Amino acid sequence: MTVPQATAEVFLTALRALPEEERQAVLTRIVEEEQWREDLQDLAVFSQRRDEPARPFRDFLEEQES
Repeated sequence: MTVPQATAEVFLTALRALPEEERQAVLTRIVEEEQWREDLQDLAVFSQRRDEPARPFRDFLEEQES
């Protein structure tokens, strides 16, 4: 486990240990931060589309032009 992974695990463990009301307050604050909210949205899309086949970026660009 890398240092960043270990740090993330410590934070997640602490978040899980919080009472529900406090956990919700933390998550609400995270979502209120525009950049973090955008990061979470990106991660959600990546996770949902993980099993889709990859395609060359040039093919994507050609599709967008037409």
